[in-house]
Amino acid sequence: MTPKDRISAELKEGMKAKDQVRVDTLPSALSAFSYKRIEAGHEPSESEQIEVIRKLVKQRNDSIVEFEKAGRTELVAKETRERDMLQAFVPAQKSVEEIRPVVRAALEALPAGERNQGAAMKVLMPQLKAEADGNTIRTLVLEELQKLG
Repeated sequence: MTPKDRISAELKEGMKAKDQVRVDTLPSALSAFSYKRIEAGHEPSESEQIEVIRKLVKQRNDSIVEFEKAGRTELVAKETRERDMLQAFVPAQKSVEEIRPVVRAALEALPAGERNQGAAMKVLMPQLKAEADGNTIRTLVLEELQKLG
């Protein structure tokens, strides 16, 4: 069952159960799939659907940070619930301990004069895109670059 099918089924269940969080959150994902279909000119594949959901999760994370800065605890709670619900539809991401060796190996494979954040991210993002958040990868690249000195 594709993520889109699972979300549709979950939305129907949410409507039956009168679960307002599901009814408020899941239509945005279905809408994002429609935009992706129009943009791509074809029905999104399962991996494209997962990418769409990850983008929605990232938007929620960004909103949480901004609402925390503004002291809007009720909106932080709402965005957190929505983020957690959406995360259930994507595969788990690798841990920092699992990503670090990949980052280290990629940096060591780069020529000494080209060991910088941009070059490393160019190599790592296609490799780890489905397995890790870009911010996590960037943080690890910076840490490993400092170690290499």
